[in-house]
Amino acid sequence: MDTLSTTNSKILIVDDDSSVRNLIQRFLSRNYQIESAADGKAALVLFEQLNPALVILDWNLPDANGYKLCQEMQSRTNVLVMMLTSRNDEADKIKVLAAGADDFLTKPFSLAEVEVRVEALLRRVRYIQPSPSQRLTFNQLAINSEAREVTLNDKPLALTALEFNILHFLATHPGQAWSRTQLIQKIWGCDYVGDGRVVDVHIGQLRKKMEADSSMPEFIKTVRGYGYKFDPPENRKA
Repeated sequence: MDTLSTTNSKILIVDDDSSVRNLIQRFLSRNYQIESAADGKAALVLFEQLNPALVILDWNLPDANGYKLCQEMQSRTNVLVMMLTSRNDEADKIKVLAAGADDFLTKPFSLAEVEVRVEALLRRVRYIQPSPSQRLTFNQLAINSEAREVTLNDKPLALTALEFNILHFLATHPGQAWSRTQLIQKIWGCDYVGDGRVVDVHIGQLRKKMEADSSMPEFIKTVRGYGYKFDPPENRKA
């Protein structure tokens, strides 16, 4: 897909640092429709008005937690989120990815890098679910694709948009092993240029939520040296 296809896409920039916010806005406004906000409250108002394809979101805002704001936006639409963070340690990168962010940039960054990441994100084709009426049931686990809801042992699971997409995709192919590269292509899109560990992070978060009760079976299995597969209990031999 060529770059022209992403031109005029709507982007919302959220950062309390006016110099960072204005610099990115001026640079990207050559090719995109840009709005910006300095805090979480204003960001949510603009988010509803603009319906952006991409949000460039600062991790630390004066009135909002970047983790929660990312999840709130993705619960409303299938928006892409690129997180900005000033911290570069491993734990913080994992937190950013676990929040549901599609990509992240560590401050300071170059405008050329912003441009490349934005173009790649906007070329992405999100995971498209099968017929919305489809409901998947595996003993205690039920996945409702129309409502994008998952219940386990009749209790709802609070999943991020990406966690739901991963689980739904794997569950529609029970027993089939997928490599990390294949999952990135299927879930994130073939133009993904972010951290390859994103698959492990999101599956790790998904497992924690699904296996909080030690009596619950392990649904997502690691295929050593390769990737992952969905292995519901009823598929296993005694």
